[in-house]
Amino acid sequence: MSVLETVITGGEVLLPDGLHPVDLGLSDGKVADLYARGTAPSATETVDAAGKTVLPGIVDIHFHVRAPAYPERGTVQSETRAAAAGGVTTLFEMPISKPCCSTPEELARRRDHFSENAVIDFALYAAPGDLTEASRDRMIELGCIAWKIFTTPSPPGRGDEFEGLAFPDEADQLRALTLLAETDLPVVVHAESAQLLAHFEEAAKALDPADAATHNKSRPAICESVAVAKLLTMNMTAQAKLHIAHVTNAQTVAVLRAFVGTSNFSAETCPQYLFTTEEDVAKAGIYAKVNPPIRFQSDQDALWQAIEDGVITFITTDHAPFAKAEKQTSEGDFRGAPPGVPGIEFIVPAMLDAVAAGRLNLKQAHDLVCANGAKRYGLYPLKGALLPGSSADVTIVDLNGETTFSPKTMHTHAREVAHLFYGRTLRGKVVRTVVAGKTVFLDGEILGPAGAGRYITPAFAP
Repeated sequence: MSVLETVITGGEVLLPDGLHPVDLGLSDGKVADLYARGTAPSATETVDAAGKTVLPGIVDIHFHVRAPAYPERGTVQSETRAAAAGGVTTLFEMPISKPCCSTPEELARRRDHFSENAVIDFALYAAPGDLTEASRDRMIELGCIAWKIFTTPSPPGRGDEFEGLAFPDEADQLRALTLLAETDLPVVVHAESAQLLAHFEEAAKALDPADAATHNKSRPAICESVAVAKLLTMNMTAQAKLHIAHVTNAQTVAVLRAFVGTSNFSAETCPQYLFTTEEDVAKAGIYAKVNPPIRFQSDQDALWQAIEDGVITFITTDHAPFAKAEKQTSEGDFRGAPPGVPGIEFIVPAMLDAVAAGRLNLKQAHDLVCANGAKRYGLYPLKGALLPGSSADVTIVDLNGETTFSPKTMHTHAREVAHLFYGRTLRGKVVRTVVAGKTVFLDGEILGPAGAGRYITPAFAP
């Protein structure tokens, strides 16, 4: 019997049908096999997971670092290190960079940059750019994992970051959906109505910019729900593999319910919408500004109900780090502050806390942040499962441990602007993260070297 590289023993392992007291053998970057407790072959390394829970490594399908642009906000190395500390083994990077990842040349440049610096596995979104088949097909050849568009215009002064990504014109949105439907790759959309945003932002100029309520009034729920309704209507014709990003409110949930069965679409929300409200934003100030805005308790309740009903089947981080100086410059100005919070270290403890509270069971929680995404993007069971032949990506957690958030405990470069999470103690803790059989995080220490992460493309799928 051959010697395994690693055996993880003593823990409860989450398999597709639930928890099992089995040992996990890893070799050559993959799961070699599952063994009855104590029957695994000898191994070079034995990991004692007694009292712990062994999960398939987390896959976050919505992540921003913008590298190689804006290193002051965080780098590929700093943010993938933070991801490792958060139990995330694979991330899908969005195409906002400078310039936008909307051409084959920029996609190749970002691929090479991430390959040199990532601590964990990564995949890259592409924006459809000039909406030509030639550009689209070349980006598929380069291995983009999916597509991303915005229904909003480019923010002022950031045209090059959104060139080929922002399509406020509805005819262009339909063109994009139709063009990308032929690829069978997911098309993720940041959905807010450009016309309604302009209307409400103009009205909000008369409001107090320091008041957290001003942000919600400048981007109310109707901006999101109208855009989603139009997209879902368009998709009845286009038939793209549509995915609605970061759903925030009850109105949009109602729209999603109304369109169930009309086309191939899915939807996500994020921990900031599930665990915080505008009251938390008011306490944290502009450091908690995100787009679309964090809403109200009634919206949070509607999101949880949508998860329970299977209307929303993904929870993602929308991790978006900014530099401390950028946020500080905008103190007291919700309208002008940069939008985004660094959530990559929050998502797993938050979901474990929801399990501890009885809101979800562990399999449901894991499906939402990992397995469902791996399936939707065609990577399951290579990713999202611990089965023979799966990638040896493992997140070991202590369900009875605690995670407390502060600048001293977080690893993201943006830890000094993570005010939304400061002071929170959640029941559940990541203790070890393993990528392709190698431990990259252990008990608070990041061990993975830059460049260890692999470029994950649709061709990776078994």
